[in-house]
Amino acid sequence: MSAHKKPDLLRDNELIYGRLLTVDESHLIQRYNKALVAFGLKPTKLKSFQIDRTGFSPEVAEECGDYDYLDPNEVNRRFIILTPSQIELPVVHTAFSNTSQLMFEFMSKNQRAIDALTIKDVIYGEIEDSVPLVNDIEDLLSISQVEFKVLSAEDVLGKAAELGKLVDRLKQEPHAWRDNAMLTRMVELAKVCGDIRENALVPDQVIFRHNAYWTSHFGGLYVFVDPDMTTVISDPAAPGFRRSRPWQVSYLSINDADKVFKFLASTGRIELPRASWVESSGYLEHRAEMVVRSLIRDTEPNRNLTDVDKVWLQTWIHGHADLITSDGNFPFLNAAKREIAQLGHLKIEDVPPRQRFLVVRGKPDHPDAWLTNQLISDFVPQDFVSRYVFNKPGFYKDYDGFSDAWRSHVVDVLKTTYLKDKVAFRTRLYGLTD
Repeated sequence: MSAHKKPDLLRDNELIYGRLLTVDESHLIQRYNKALVAFGLKPTKLKSFQIDRTGFSPEVAEECGDYDYLDPNEVNRRFIILTPSQIELPVVHTAFSNTSQLMFEFMSKNQRAIDALTIKDVIYGEIEDSVPLVNDIEDLLSISQVEFKVLSAEDVLGKAAELGKLVDRLKQEPHAWRDNAMLTRMVELAKVCGDIRENALVPDQVIFRHNAYWTSHFGGLYVFVDPDMTTVISDPAAPGFRRSRPWQVSYLSINDADKVFKFLASTGRIELPRASWVESSGYLEHRAEMVVRSLIRDTEPNRNLTDVDKVWLQTWIHGHADLITSDGNFPFLNAAKREIAQLGHLKIEDVPPRQRFLVVRGKPDHPDAWLTNQLISDFVPQDFVSRYVFNKPGFYKDYDGFSDAWRSHVVDVLKTTYLKDKVAFRTRLYGLTD
Protein backbone atom coordinates (compact mmCIF):
# COMPACT_ATOMS: atom_id res chain seq x y z
CA MET A 1 0.00 0.00 0.00
CA SER A 2 1.75 3.15 -1.11
CA ALA A 3 -0.25 5.22 1.37
CA HIS A 4 2.74 4.33 3.56
CA LYS A 5 4.99 6.32 1.28
CA LYS A 6 2.82 9.41 0.94
CA PRO A 7 0.91 9.48 4.17
CA ASP A 8 1.49 13.07 5.27
CA LEU A 9 -2.02 14.40 4.68
CA LEU A 10 -3.60 11.22 6.07
CA ARG A 11 -1.18 11.08 8.99
CA ASP A 12 -1.44 14.75 9.89
CA ASN A 13 -5.21 14.34 10.15
CA GLU A 14 -5.01 10.99 11.96
CA LEU A 15 -6.72 9.23 9.05
CA ILE A 16 -3.98 6.61 8.92
CA TYR A 17 -2.29 5.29 12.05
CA GLY A 18 -4.52 7.46 14.25
CA ARG A 19 -5.15 6.86 17.98
CA LEU A 20 -2.00 4.79 18.52
CA LEU A 21 -0.03 4.54 21.76
CA THR A 22 3.34 6.30 22.01
CA VAL A 23 6.17 4.19 23.43
CA ASP A 24 9.03 6.44 24.62
CA GLU A 25 10.07 5.08 28.04
CA SER A 26 13.41 3.30 27.87
CA HIS A 27 12.31 0.22 29.87
CA LEU A 28 9.35 -0.31 27.50
CA ILE A 29 11.54 0.16 24.41
CA GLN A 30 13.94 -2.42 25.93
CA ARG A 31 11.09 -4.87 26.42
CA TYR A 32 9.81 -4.30 22.87
CA ASN A 33 13.32 -5.02 21.58
CA LYS A 34 13.47 -8.28 23.55
CA ALA A 35 10.34 -9.39 21.69
CA LEU A 36 11.76 -8.29 18.31
CA VAL A 37 14.98 -10.22 18.96
CA ALA A 38 12.95 -13.29 20.02
CA PHE A 39 11.23 -13.08 16.59
CA GLY A 40 14.67 -13.01 14.94
CA LEU A 41 14.39 -9.30 14.08
CA LYS A 42 16.79 -6.43 14.69
CA PRO A 43 16.10 -4.28 17.76
CA THR A 44 14.82 -0.78 17.01
CA LYS A 45 17.09 2.24 17.49
CA LEU A 46 14.10 4.58 17.76
CA LYS A 47 13.73 6.58 20.97
CA SER A 48 9.97 6.93 20.41
CA PHE A 49 7.44 5.08 18.27
CA GLN A 50 3.73 4.24 18.24
CA ILE A 51 2.01 0.87 18.51
CA ASP A 52 -1.46 -0.53 17.79
CA ARG A 53 -3.40 -3.23 19.66
CA THR A 54 -1.13 -5.99 18.31
CA GLY A 55 2.09 -4.08 18.99
CA PHE A 56 2.59 -3.21 15.30
CA SER A 57 4.44 0.09 14.86
CA PRO A 58 4.41 2.06 11.57
CA GLU A 59 7.69 3.74 12.59
CA VAL A 60 9.42 0.40 13.30
CA ALA A 61 8.01 -0.92 9.99
CA GLU A 62 9.55 2.05 8.17
CA GLU A 63 12.85 1.59 10.00
CA CYS A 64 13.15 -2.08 9.03
CA GLY A 65 11.61 -1.55 5.58
CA ASP A 66 8.99 -4.26 6.14
CA TYR A 67 5.34 -3.54 6.90
CA ASP A 68 4.81 -7.26 7.48
CA TYR A 69 7.47 -7.62 10.20
CA LEU A 70 4.75 -8.91 12.57
CA ASP A 71 2.87 -10.65 9.76
CA PRO A 72 5.30 -12.92 7.88
CA ASN A 73 3.51 -14.73 5.01
CA GLU A 74 0.40 -12.80 6.12
CA VAL A 75 -0.66 -15.73 8.31
CA ASN A 76 0.14 -16.71 11.96
CA ARG A 77 0.16 -13.09 13.06
CA ARG A 78 2.68 -12.06 15.75
CA PHE A 79 1.85 -9.78 18.66
CA ILE A 80 3.74 -7.79 21.30
CA ILE A 81 1.90 -6.65 24.45
CA LEU A 82 3.65 -4.00 26.56
CA THR A 83 0.60 -2.78 28.47
CA PRO A 84 -2.99 -3.91 29.11
CA SER A 85 -4.19 -0.55 27.70
CA GLN A 86 -3.38 -1.80 24.17
CA ILE A 87 -6.86 -3.38 24.24
CA GLU A 88 -8.27 0.14 23.65
CA LEU A 89 -6.27 0.69 20.45
CA PRO A 90 -7.22 -0.03 16.83
CA VAL A 91 -5.40 -2.58 14.65
CA VAL A 92 -3.93 -0.66 11.73
CA HIS A 93 -2.13 -3.30 9.65
CA THR A 94 -3.31 -6.86 9.15
CA ALA A 95 -4.11 -9.39 6.43
CA PHE A 96 -7.27 -10.60 8.25
CA SER A 97 -10.14 -8.33 9.26
CA ASN A 98 -10.81 -10.37 12.43
CA THR A 99 -7.29 -9.96 13.91
CA SER A 100 -8.63 -7.03 15.89
CA GLN A 101 -11.53 -9.08 17.32
CA LEU A 102 -9.30 -12.06 18.17
CA MET A 103 -6.81 -9.81 20.01
CA PHE A 104 -9.68 -8.17 21.89
CA GLU A 105 -11.09 -11.55 22.97
CA PHE A 106 -7.67 -12.83 24.05
CA MET A 107 -6.88 -9.67 26.04
CA SER A 108 -10.27 -9.47 27.75
CA LYS A 109 -10.46 -13.20 28.60
CA ASN A 110 -6.93 -13.12 30.08
CA GLN A 111 -7.01 -9.65 31.60
CA ARG A 112 -5.70 -10.67 35.05
CA ALA A 113 -2.72 -12.56 33.64
CA ILE A 114 -1.89 -9.70 31.24
CA ASP A 115 -2.17 -7.11 34.04
CA ALA A 116 0.18 -9.13 36.25
CA LEU A 117 2.71 -10.07 33.56
CA THR A 118 3.12 -6.63 32.00
CA ILE A 119 4.12 -5.12 35.35
CA LYS A 120 7.56 -6.69 34.90
CA ASP A 121 7.71 -8.23 31.45
CA VAL A 122 6.70 -8.07 27.80
CA ILE A 123 4.25 -10.65 26.44
CA TYR A 124 4.75 -11.74 22.86
CA GLY A 125 3.89 -14.65 20.62
CA GLU A 126 1.78 -15.51 17.63
CA ILE A 127 -1.81 -16.19 16.74
CA GLU A 128 -1.18 -19.65 15.38
CA ASP A 129 -3.48 -21.46 13.01
CA SER A 130 -3.14 -24.72 11.17
CA VAL A 131 -1.46 -23.40 8.00
CA PRO A 132 2.05 -21.96 7.62
CA LEU A 133 1.33 -20.50 4.16
CA VAL A 134 -1.80 -19.58 2.19
CA ASN A 135 -1.54 -20.91 -1.37
CA ASP A 136 -5.21 -21.37 -2.16
CA ILE A 137 -8.73 -21.04 -0.74
CA GLU A 138 -8.49 -24.50 0.87
CA ASP A 139 -5.71 -23.19 3.13
CA LEU A 140 -7.99 -20.37 4.32
CA LEU A 141 -10.97 -22.68 4.85
CA SER A 142 -8.92 -25.08 6.95
CA ILE A 143 -8.47 -22.36 9.61
CA SER A 144 -11.43 -22.93 11.92
CA GLN A 145 -9.76 -21.85 15.15
CA VAL A 146 -6.59 -20.12 16.25
CA GLU A 147 -4.37 -20.63 19.27
CA PHE A 148 -2.46 -17.84 21.00
CA LYS A 149 1.10 -19.10 21.56
CA VAL A 150 2.18 -16.87 24.43
CA LEU A 151 5.75 -16.22 25.55
CA SER A 152 7.42 -13.65 27.78
CA ALA A 153 10.98 -12.31 27.54
CA GLU A 154 12.01 -13.04 31.12
CA ASP A 155 10.14 -16.35 30.82
CA VAL A 156 7.91 -15.27 33.69
CA LEU A 157 5.28 -17.62 32.29
CA GLY A 158 7.59 -20.62 32.35
CA LYS A 159 8.87 -19.70 35.81
CA ALA A 160 5.31 -19.30 37.14
CA ALA A 161 4.45 -22.77 35.83
CA GLU A 162 7.60 -24.22 37.44
CA LEU A 163 6.84 -22.49 40.75
CA GLY A 164 3.28 -23.83 40.60
CA LYS A 165 4.60 -27.39 40.30
CA LEU A 166 6.99 -26.89 43.23
CA VAL A 167 4.20 -25.47 45.40
CA ASP A 168 2.15 -28.59 44.60
CA ARG A 169 5.11 -30.81 45.58
CA LEU A 170 5.49 -28.92 48.84
CA LYS A 171 1.81 -29.52 49.63
CA GLN A 172 1.72 -33.16 48.58
CA GLU A 173 5.07 -34.64 49.62
CA PRO A 174 5.45 -34.79 53.41
CA HIS A 175 9.27 -34.26 53.43
CA ALA A 176 9.60 -31.82 50.55
CA TRP A 177 10.05 -28.89 52.97
CA ARG A 178 13.42 -30.40 53.96
CA ASP A 179 14.71 -30.11 50.36
CA ASN A 180 16.86 -26.97 50.67
CA ALA A 181 17.74 -26.78 46.98
CA MET A 182 14.05 -26.84 46.12
CA LEU A 183 13.17 -24.16 48.67
CA THR A 184 16.01 -21.93 47.40
CA ARG A 185 14.73 -22.38 43.84
CA MET A 186 11.19 -21.44 44.99
CA VAL A 187 12.51 -18.23 46.58
CA GLU A 188 14.37 -17.35 43.35
CA LEU A 189 11.26 -17.99 41.26
CA ALA A 190 9.02 -16.05 43.65
CA LYS A 191 11.31 -13.03 43.25
CA VAL A 192 10.41 -13.02 39.54
CA CYS A 193 6.78 -14.15 39.75
CA GLY A 194 5.59 -12.81 43.09
CA ASP A 195 2.96 -14.79 44.99
CA ILE A 196 1.37 -16.93 42.27
CA ARG A 197 -1.62 -17.69 44.51
CA GLU A 198 -2.50 -14.00 44.10
CA ASN A 199 -1.10 -13.33 40.63
CA ALA A 200 -2.90 -15.18 37.86
CA LEU A 201 0.14 -15.29 35.60
CA VAL A 202 -0.87 -17.98 33.14
CA PRO A 203 -3.49 -17.04 30.51
CA ASP A 204 -6.68 -19.09 30.98
CA GLN A 205 -8.01 -19.11 27.45
CA VAL A 206 -5.79 -19.26 24.39
CA ILE A 207 -7.99 -20.97 21.76
CA PHE A 208 -10.59 -18.92 19.87
CA ARG A 209 -12.92 -19.57 16.93
CA HIS A 210 -12.05 -18.02 13.59
CA ASN A 211 -15.41 -16.87 12.21
CA ALA A 212 -16.43 -14.58 9.33
CA TYR A 213 -13.67 -12.36 7.96
CA TRP A 214 -12.15 -10.52 5.02
CA THR A 215 -8.58 -11.26 3.99
CA SER A 216 -6.21 -9.44 1.67
CA HIS A 217 -5.17 -12.76 0.06
CA PHE A 218 -6.03 -13.24 -3.64
CA GLY A 219 -6.97 -9.61 -4.17
CA GLY A 220 -9.44 -9.58 -1.27
CA LEU A 221 -11.70 -12.45 -0.22
CA TYR A 222 -14.72 -12.68 2.13
CA VAL A 223 -15.69 -15.74 4.16
CA PHE A 224 -19.16 -15.82 5.79
CA VAL A 225 -20.14 -18.71 8.05
CA ASP A 226 -23.72 -19.95 8.47
CA PRO A 227 -24.80 -23.08 10.41
CA ASP A 228 -25.11 -25.29 7.31
CA MET A 229 -22.99 -23.45 4.75
CA THR A 230 -19.83 -21.39 4.40
CA THR A 231 -19.86 -18.75 1.66
CA VAL A 232 -16.75 -17.46 -0.09
CA ILE A 233 -17.02 -14.21 -2.08
CA SER A 234 -13.99 -13.31 -4.19
CA ASP A 235 -12.59 -12.92 -7.67
CA PRO A 236 -13.23 -16.23 -9.48
CA ALA A 237 -9.53 -16.21 -10.46
CA ALA A 238 -8.58 -16.99 -6.82
CA PRO A 239 -6.84 -20.41 -6.68
CA GLY A 240 -9.28 -23.07 -5.46
CA PHE A 241 -12.43 -21.05 -6.33
CA ARG A 242 -15.41 -23.47 -6.69
CA ARG A 243 -13.03 -26.43 -6.28
CA SER A 244 -12.40 -26.50 -2.56
CA ARG A 245 -15.05 -28.39 -0.51
CA PRO A 246 -17.92 -27.76 -2.96
CA TRP A 247 -20.27 -29.85 -0.75
CA GLN A 248 -20.04 -27.37 2.15
CA VAL A 249 -18.89 -24.13 0.53
CA SER A 250 -20.87 -21.86 -1.74
CA TYR A 251 -18.78 -19.67 -4.08
CA LEU A 252 -19.92 -16.28 -5.32
CA SER A 253 -18.06 -14.03 -7.72
CA ILE A 254 -17.51 -10.55 -6.30
CA ASN A 255 -18.41 -9.30 -9.80
CA ASP A 256 -21.92 -10.81 -9.61
CA ALA A 257 -23.91 -8.09 -7.85
CA ASP A 258 -27.19 -9.99 -8.17
CA LYS A 259 -25.98 -13.19 -6.47
CA VAL A 260 -24.05 -11.34 -3.75
CA PHE A 261 -27.09 -9.20 -2.94
CA LYS A 262 -29.42 -12.22 -2.82
CA PHE A 263 -27.02 -14.02 -0.47
CA LEU A 264 -26.87 -11.05 1.94
CA ALA A 265 -30.65 -10.60 1.86
CA SER A 266 -31.54 -14.30 2.24
CA THR A 267 -29.18 -14.76 5.21
CA GLY A 268 -30.59 -11.70 7.02
CA ARG A 269 -27.34 -9.73 6.89
CA ILE A 270 -28.74 -6.55 5.35
CA GLU A 271 -31.40 -4.04 6.24
CA LEU A 272 -33.66 -3.39 3.25
CA PRO A 273 -34.74 0.20 2.55
CA ARG A 274 -37.69 0.97 4.83
CA ALA A 275 -38.97 4.32 6.08
CA SER A 276 -38.38 3.24 9.70
CA TRP A 277 -34.60 3.73 9.37
CA VAL A 278 -34.06 5.44 6.02
CA GLU A 279 -35.85 8.67 6.89
CA SER A 280 -34.21 9.31 10.26
CA SER A 281 -30.68 8.29 9.19
CA GLY A 282 -30.15 10.59 6.21
CA TYR A 283 -28.59 7.55 4.50
CA LEU A 284 -29.98 8.17 1.00
CA GLU A 285 -29.09 11.88 1.15
CA HIS A 286 -25.55 10.90 2.13
CA ARG A 287 -25.32 8.40 -0.75
CA ALA A 288 -26.69 10.99 -3.22
CA GLU A 289 -24.11 13.56 -2.17
CA MET A 290 -21.30 10.99 -2.49
CA VAL A 291 -22.51 10.06 -5.98
CA VAL A 292 -22.48 13.73 -7.09
CA ARG A 293 -19.04 14.38 -5.56
CA SER A 294 -17.69 11.37 -7.42
CA LEU A 295 -19.09 12.70 -10.74
CA ILE A 296 -17.46 16.08 -10.06
CA ARG A 297 -14.16 14.28 -9.50
CA ASP A 298 -14.51 12.36 -12.79
CA THR A 299 -15.33 15.55 -14.71
CA GLU A 300 -12.96 18.01 -13.03
CA PRO A 301 -10.31 16.01 -11.11
CA ASN A 302 -8.25 19.08 -10.19
CA ARG A 303 -11.04 21.37 -9.02
CA ASN A 304 -10.52 22.86 -5.56
CA LEU A 305 -13.58 21.82 -3.57
CA THR A 306 -12.66 23.39 -0.24
CA ASP A 307 -15.66 25.68 0.15
CA VAL A 308 -18.28 23.61 -1.63
CA ASP A 309 -21.70 23.88 0.02
CA LYS A 310 -25.16 22.46 -0.74
CA VAL A 311 -26.12 25.47 -2.91
CA TRP A 312 -23.00 25.09 -5.09
CA LEU A 313 -23.72 21.34 -5.42
CA GLN A 314 -27.31 22.07 -6.55
CA THR A 315 -26.02 24.52 -9.16
CA TRP A 316 -23.49 21.96 -10.41
CA ILE A 317 -26.21 19.29 -10.66
CA HIS A 318 -28.42 21.61 -12.76
CA GLY A 319 -25.50 22.53 -14.99
CA HIS A 320 -24.62 18.87 -15.64
CA ALA A 321 -28.09 17.38 -16.08
CA ASP A 322 -27.04 15.13 -18.99
CA LEU A 323 -24.17 13.59 -17.05
CA ILE A 324 -26.38 13.10 -13.97
CA THR A 325 -29.04 11.37 -16.10
CA SER A 326 -26.64 9.11 -17.98
CA ASP A 327 -24.95 8.01 -14.73
CA GLY A 328 -28.42 7.30 -13.31
CA ASN A 329 -27.53 6.90 -9.61
CA PHE A 330 -28.60 10.37 -8.42
CA PRO A 331 -32.05 10.24 -10.09
CA PHE A 332 -32.48 6.67 -8.78
CA LEU A 333 -31.79 7.75 -5.18
CA ASN A 334 -34.28 10.63 -5.46
CA ALA A 335 -36.93 8.28 -6.87
CA ALA A 336 -36.19 5.77 -4.07
CA LYS A 337 -36.69 8.50 -1.47
CA ARG A 338 -40.08 9.41 -2.97
CA GLU A 339 -41.21 5.78 -3.15
CA ILE A 340 -40.19 5.13 0.49
CA ALA A 341 -42.04 8.29 1.58
CA GLN A 342 -45.19 7.05 -0.18
CA LEU A 343 -45.11 3.29 0.47
CA GLY A 344 -42.90 3.03 3.55
CA HIS A 345 -40.46 0.78 1.65
CA LEU A 346 -38.78 0.29 -1.73
CA LYS A 347 -39.65 -2.55 -4.10
CA ILE A 348 -36.09 -3.85 -4.21
CA GLU A 349 -36.79 -6.54 -6.84
CA ASP A 350 -37.47 -3.76 -9.40
CA VAL A 351 -34.04 -2.20 -8.80
CA PRO A 352 -31.04 -3.17 -11.00
CA PRO A 353 -28.64 -5.33 -8.91
CA ARG A 354 -25.72 -2.88 -8.60
CA GLN A 355 -27.98 -0.01 -7.53
CA ARG A 356 -29.48 -2.13 -4.73
CA PHE A 357 -26.26 -1.69 -2.78
CA LEU A 358 -26.82 2.09 -2.74
CA VAL A 359 -29.94 1.77 -0.59
CA VAL A 360 -29.08 -0.98 1.94
CA ARG A 361 -26.81 -1.24 4.97
CA GLY A 362 -25.52 -4.09 7.11
CA LYS A 363 -28.15 -5.24 9.62
CA PRO A 364 -26.95 -3.43 12.75
CA ASP A 365 -27.65 -6.24 15.25
CA HIS A 366 -26.09 -9.01 13.09
CA PRO A 367 -22.63 -10.11 14.31
CA ASP A 368 -21.33 -9.65 10.75
CA ALA A 369 -22.62 -6.05 10.43
CA TRP A 370 -19.16 -4.49 9.99
CA LEU A 371 -18.04 -7.12 7.49
CA THR A 372 -21.30 -6.77 5.55
CA ASN A 373 -20.88 -3.00 5.38
CA GLN A 374 -17.34 -3.56 4.10
CA LEU A 375 -18.67 -5.81 1.32
CA ILE A 376 -21.42 -3.31 0.45
CA SER A 377 -18.75 -0.59 0.15
CA ASP A 378 -17.00 -2.66 -2.56
CA PHE A 379 -20.14 -2.15 -4.69
CA VAL A 380 -20.39 1.59 -3.91
CA PRO A 381 -16.82 2.87 -4.35
CA GLN A 382 -18.16 6.43 -4.86
CA ASP A 383 -18.97 6.61 -1.13
CA PHE A 384 -15.45 7.17 0.18
CA VAL A 385 -16.81 7.87 3.68
CA SER A 386 -18.28 4.33 3.99
CA ARG A 387 -15.09 2.97 2.43
CA TYR A 388 -13.04 4.73 5.10
CA VAL A 389 -15.29 3.63 7.98
CA PHE A 390 -15.57 -0.07 7.07
CA ASN A 391 -12.98 -0.80 4.43
CA LYS A 392 -9.66 0.91 5.19
CA PRO A 393 -7.61 -1.31 2.82
CA GLY A 394 -10.02 -0.42 -0.03
CA PHE A 395 -10.00 3.26 0.92
CA TYR A 396 -6.18 3.51 1.00
CA LYS A 397 -5.98 1.78 -2.41
CA ASP A 398 -8.50 4.28 -3.85
CA TYR A 399 -6.67 7.18 -2.20
CA ASP A 400 -3.46 6.23 -4.04
CA GLY A 401 -5.22 6.96 -7.34
CA PHE A 402 -6.67 10.35 -6.27
CA SER A 403 -5.35 13.69 -7.52
CA ASP A 404 -3.89 16.03 -4.86
CA ALA A 405 -6.96 18.29 -5.04
CA TRP A 406 -9.29 15.34 -4.53
CA ARG A 407 -7.16 13.97 -1.68
CA SER A 408 -7.43 17.19 0.30
CA HIS A 409 -11.18 17.27 -0.43
CA VAL A 410 -11.61 13.69 0.83
CA VAL A 411 -9.65 14.50 4.01
CA ASP A 412 -11.80 17.65 4.54
CA VAL A 413 -15.05 15.70 4.20
CA LEU A 414 -13.89 12.94 6.57
CA LYS A 415 -12.78 15.50 9.15
CA THR A 416 -16.03 17.46 9.10
CA THR A 417 -18.33 14.40 9.00
CA TYR A 418 -16.93 11.19 10.46
CA LEU A 419 -13.99 12.29 12.59
CA LYS A 420 -15.99 14.94 14.46
CA ASP A 421 -17.91 12.26 16.36
CA LYS A 422 -17.35 8.76 15.03
CA VAL A 423 -19.78 6.95 17.33
CA ALA A 424 -22.65 9.39 16.67
CA PHE A 425 -21.97 9.24 12.91
CA ARG A 426 -21.96 5.41 12.83
CA THR A 427 -25.10 5.28 14.97
CA ARG A 428 -27.04 7.73 12.79
CA LEU A 429 -26.01 6.48 9.37
CA TYR A 430 -25.46 2.75 9.93
CA GLY A 431 -27.47 2.08 13.11
CA LEU A 432 -24.34 0.77 14.83
CA THR A 433 -23.83 1.31 18.52
CA ASP A 434 -20.30 0.24 19.38
